[in-house]
Amino acid sequence: MRLSLATRIFLGYAVVLVTFGAVSIFSVAEMHRNQEEIRLVSEGYLHLAQGAAAIDAFHKNQEQETERLWAEKSVETRRALIRLARLYSPAQQLADGRERAERARALAPESERPFVLEVRHRFEELSRSYADYEQAAEQVFEGLESESPDWPQVTQKMDRLKQMENSVGVSIRLLHHALEARILERVALAERRERRSGVAIIGLSVLAIAVGLLATAISARTLRPVRTLIEGVSRIGRGDYSAQLGVRGDDEISTLAREFDAMARSLLEREAQLEEKQEALIRAEQLAAAGRISAQISHEVRNPLSSIGLNVEMLEEQLKRARFDRAEEAREAFDLLASVTREVDRLTEVTEQYLRLARPRSSTLAREDINQVLEGVLDFSREELQRSHVEVVRELTADSPKAMADEGQLRQVFLNLVRNSREAMGSGGRLTVRSSAADGQVEVTFRDTGPGMAKEVKERVFEPFFSTKEGGTGLGLAVSRQILQAHGGSIECESTPGSGTTFVIRLPRAS
Repeated sequence: MRLSLATRIFLGYAVVLVTFGAVSIFSVAEMHRNQEEIRLVSEGYLHLAQGAAAIDAFHKNQEQETERLWAEKSVETRRALIRLARLYSPAQQLADGRERAERARALAPESERPFVLEVRHRFEELSRSYADYEQAAEQVFEGLESESPDWPQVTQKMDRLKQMENSVGVSIRLLHHALEARILERVALAERRERRSGVAIIGLSVLAIAVGLLATAISARTLRPVRTLIEGVSRIGRGDYSAQLGVRGDDEISTLAREFDAMARSLLEREAQLEEKQEALIRAEQLAAAGRISAQISHEVRNPLSSIGLNVEMLEEQLKRARFDRAEEAREAFDLLASVTREVDRLTEVTEQYLRLARPRSSTLAREDINQVLEGVLDFSREELQRSHVEVVRELTADSPKAMADEGQLRQVFLNLVRNSREAMGSGGRLTVRSSAADGQVEVTFRDTGPGMAKEVKERVFEPFFSTKEGGTGLGLAVSRQILQAHGGSIECESTPGSGTTFVIRLPRAS
């Protein structure tokens, strides 16, 4: 009987799970043995050693107090020291030691119980020795409390007390050393056992990994068609709906692959239909936008511009017949009229940009001195910038980089950026204009000290009809980007709220 794909994978990984389960059980058993050893040391021997060390420290203090008491000449001080000595006794610590030894016997394996019983017996002997020692000490205390002690008798009792102190101290130290040696021995034994267990676990783990790799290889061979299916899905995710898998077979994956091929064909047909509809929608939006903008421009801009141009021509004719005190005044007046005429002509062409947004015209590219174009735009805008208290910093390179550009369209882009910066700095500020040449491009930077833009605004500044200014058309930056793209260049915006805004323009450098 032919097993299904799911059954084959299940059986393969069931073998892996059983193998790793056996390794885990062995590991847990070894960990349990090591844990018992650790509990014996940490909860048994270590506590007993700490108790013996505490008793040893207490006994050493008691020896020092005995020496101090014997050396003290003042009766009142001796009595105070004796009262203090009577308050403290190691009886509770010895009782705790016996109790801990009893708990350690419950934790200890059969081989360790004789040692634990010996430790408990030593604690009992120390309790009896301390009872005798306290009786001897009390006799010494009674003699020293007297106003006129019988020094020969007291000396004899003190010598006996010190002998008992030495004997008890030796017993305590022997007990402490025995416990520390046993701890070191059990720790070394646990380390050896842990190393052996580690080697065994590593060997079994390697065996389990080998079984797992074998099962994985068998499963990978079984699931090899899935890789082809994933590649096809990735191609569709990247927009390539022509992916056809062509997987043959009669299992579940082959059936899924055939259904996938049918889905890919349907998506390819749907994509073609969507592209056609999208193109038609874009054209319709462009035509509708162009119609609305054309009506607005024709009504609001073209007629005033024509009147301005006609009046400037009439004014120029009148100035030709006028008399000036100095030739420089006449030349300055005619230069101003010429500048106005140029700007009127440029604005007339700007009105055409609304229509060109939907029906762009080709640019007439020529070698242009970028610095010269920037100087002209900044000179023309000087008065309005000064009225707005905007300081202009010109950082133009001395080598006058030249670019392939349409001078009129480039002036339009620069003037739009200058005016945007001026409007952004309503209460005044600084506008830095920089030009440079690098990597076959000419780069122009406009940096203002305005309030900057939020991230969501910066992401939409180049969208047609998007504007944050009251009464703005939202076409200035959109048309500027369109012009620069037609030049083979680009424009980028860098802005942070509170840190100003920077526009970077890049144009192809003229050879």
